[in-house]
Amino acid sequence: MPDFWDNVETAQVVLKERGTLSEQVERARQLLTMVSDCEVLLEFVTADETEAALAELNHEIEKTEQVLADFELSKMLSGEHDVASAIVEINSGAGGTEAQDWCEMLLRMYLRWAEKQGYKVQILSIHEGETAGIKNVSVLIEGVNAFGYLRAEQGIHRLVRISPFDSNARRHTSFSSISVMPDLDTEIDIVINEDELKIDTYRSSGAGGQHINKTDSAVRITHLPTGIVVACQTDRSQHKNKAQALKILKIKLYELEETKKREVLDQMAGERRKIDFGSQIRSYVMHPYQMVKDHRTNFETGDTQSVLDGELWGFIRAYLMDDYWNKVR
Repeated sequence: MPDFWDNVETAQVVLKERGTLSEQVERARQLLTMVSDCEVLLEFVTADETEAALAELNHEIEKTEQVLADFELSKMLSGEHDVASAIVEINSGAGGTEAQDWCEMLLRMYLRWAEKQGYKVQILSIHEGETAGIKNVSVLIEGVNAFGYLRAEQGIHRLVRISPFDSNARRHTSFSSISVMPDLDTEIDIVINEDELKIDTYRSSGAGGQHINKTDSAVRITHLPTGIVVACQTDRSQHKNKAQALKILKIKLYELEETKKREVLDQMAGERRKIDFGSQIRSYVMHPYQMVKDHRTNFETGDTQSVLDGELWGFIRAYLMDDYWNKVR
């Protein structure tokens, strides 16, 4: 196509989709190769019944089963934007320092998870607590299927523990909310009236070097008709921060319209599957026992620390499987 690069944005979207499909084909080829290798090893074990040959076969079978499970999980991603990168927003609930510390713990959990997947991470904005922790944070997690996987995390997360901020060592319950949006590369058909925007600039907080603390480069935009507030402080350029904030605002307005459509369809079907802000999807208990339980799927584990270190695949897999079968029934 000689005119392919006439529209650079469209071309980039096509190339990204091509890359995603190529990756899926490559994974399928890898799986077929691993199955073939297992068949060859099985012939060796049949001819030479030694413990070493059997151990090697079992090892290869376990590796193949893991790749197959991962491939199967990726096939559960059927949403329109599941392949996209994700914008994750974490907001602390009521409870002051305790809740803000929980918010920071969740940020660390998702950063560790993203790191293990080889995803790129960029903190778009962060509002730190007065004493400890953070009040809210917005993070861009870039990678194939990031949104598809992380949409399993949307909702209210509850922590039960002995508070490190309580001199009487009492048990506290804290809440934080997780919101996940797709990072849409294509131009969203959302018209924003400049007269309906309140734009503020301020000095960035958090890590970022001396320059961040000397200039009012951070941008906060309030969409007056809906009350939606977005912010970006990741770049030294105020112009770039404003452009990124406007992009996030468009995504939020797009998501708002999609939510309204889903609510109408759910009401017509006599069922509502939307997770409301006040609903608790998962509990992390650190006292008097150790347990993390997802209340939607009933998947649970006693290894709380591993979960807080980013081991989320059990919860993600259970949610996606449950969501998939609910759709095909």
